[in-house]
Amino acid sequence: MSDHSEPLGYRLITGPDDADFCARVSGLIDQGYQLYGSPALAFDGERVIAAQALVLPNLAGPESAEGSSR
Repeated sequence: MSDHSEPLGYRLITGPDDADFCARVSGLIDQGYQLYGSPALAFDGERVIAAQALVLPNLAGPESAEGSSR
């Protein structure tokens, strides 16, 4: 995972479906990001891996508003 000094219009967060993953997504929501679509889940043979897309509305462009209702 890399940190960026400037906010990104789109983020895809992935990782084990645990409290840390939820905290990462919650932290981005606290920064103004909005969920974009539904989460995805996969099983890697040992644990459930989650993925959640988020957008920062003022940076992602006008089409981001459409995705939040999917």
